[in-house]
Formats: sequence, structure tokens, C-alpha cells
Amino acid sequence: MGTNPAFLRTLLILGRVSNLPTVWSNCLAGWLLADGGEAWRLAVLLLASSCLYIGGMYLNDAFDAGFDRQNRRARPIPSNHISEALVWRIGFGLIGVGLLALLPLGIRVTALGVLLSASIIIYDAVHKAVAFSPILMALCRFFLLLMAAAAGNAGLTGTALWTAIALAGWIVGLSYVARREAFLGPLAKWPLVALALPLVLAYLINDGPWRMAGLLFSLLLLAWAIYCLRFTFQQENRNLQRTVGGLLAGICLVDLLSISPLSPVVGLVFVALFLLSLFGQRFVPAT
Repeated sequence: MGTNPAFLRTLLILGRVSNLPTVWSNCLAGWLLADGGEAWRLAVLLLASSCLYIGGMYLNDAFDAGFDRQNRRARPIPSNHISEALVWRIGFGLIGVGLLALLPLGIRVTALGVLLSASIIIYDAVHKAVAFSPILMALCRFFLLLMAAAAGNAGLTGTALWTAIALAGWIVGLSYVARREAFLGPLAKWPLVALALPLVLAYLINDGPWRMAGLLFSLLLLAWAIYCLRFTFQQENRNLQRTVGGLLAGICLVDLLSISPLSPVVGLVFVALFLLSLFGQRFVPAT
């Protein structure tokens, strides 16, 4: 019995699978910042994180079903492409599978996975109702990177913690723009300053021979942010979705900046994940 292509596409859209490379990028960055480790631990981490992310995206649509029936009828649930009950089951099921997969990585990793899962569910449940939802979204990536670091040989380090904070700043900025997709209104510029937090951290922690590499990668990230924001602030044909999709893919560039002193081969992996995310957005929307 074959799989219905339309239903398969619905599943991919619900999971926002084009953003998965950014999840893998966060995991790889955190793991490398903790001096890496055995390959099987990274593989388990990637699998578990993918389950948690996709499960969270399903729950996002499940919690938003009422709002979408009034405002976004093209979404999978209000358009009757999939039942709301099934979306709830898949969402919580994947969260459960993700947490179980983390158990072999130890209690600290699993505990951070629980905090990550709680952040995901809380964000999904309240993000339409509270103005500080970008901070809740940032917490999800914050705990994701810390969870990945905890799985590495060195465990949680100060560098990993500060990197997670810088990453959270980037997420606050892009989530602020994403929020305007659902709630139309003027877009203030000052919250976008949070996008610069990774650049500030790179300047502070890179010295000596690494400062030039940090500067070059910082300029790359800055150029990409300006390019993406252009679609939001242009006077004609404003396109917030394109800005958000680009900034989401840019998470891989934030991770690249965080590990910029490492080998060129490792750097190419992050660039490949960045390009993979952009390519995936051509087929599956990022938001």
C-alpha cells in the first residue's frame, strides 16, 4: 500500500522539516564546544533532537488549531488535510520518543532534554497569548545547545553557556519578526538588536590569532542578517516570511561563528547545513 504524496507533504509541513538542519547545527556546535566525543553519542543526540523538534512543531499546530481556523485556514488542520487528534498524538509521541532516546546519554543530558521539552510545550501553548513569546522560543534553542554540550566529553563549559546565550539572542530577534506574521502591526527596530549578540560574543572571546577569523565570520553573519531584513523593511513587496526563513537558516551561520577557530572541514559542514536549510525551504515552508 503506497503512501499518499499529499498526506506525506502535510506531515512534512507540520514538522517544518526544512528547519531540521538548524537543529543538527546546534547539536554539532554544542558537541564540538564540549570537545566532541564518541560518534554514537552524537548520532543519538541528533536523532533525539530531531524528534523533539518535529514533535514540538506538531504540537504548535495542535495548540494553534483554533486560531488557525479563524485566521489561517490554509494550515493542515483547518484545511482538513489531517485530523487535530492525530496531530496531538504524533506531537506528544515524538516528544516521548526523543526523551527516551536521550537516556543512554546520561542523567544530565536527559534532564536538559526535559527542560527543553517543557520549554517547547510551554511555548506552543502560550505563544499566541503572551508578548514575551520570543524569549520562550529562545529558551528552546538555549537548552538544545546546552543539552548537546552536556553530551560531549567536556560537558557543560562556560564557552557553551555563553554561546547558548548568544544563540538565544539571535532567536529572540528572528522570533520577534516571525510574531508579526500572525499579528500585523508596526515593526519596531530595537528588538532586532538582539540579532547582534553572537557578534558581540565573538569579539569578546576571540583574541590573538583567532580574532581575525572571528571578525570574518562575524561580517558574514552580519551581511546575511542585513540581506534577510531587507525583505521586511523594503517599502514595496514586504515579505516577513522570507526574512524569517533566512534568519532561521542563519542559525547555522551563528553556530559556524561559535566554532570559527576549528578546521575548515568542520566549517564546511555548517555551511552545508545552512545551504540545506535554504534548499529545503523551497519545498517545505520554514514557518
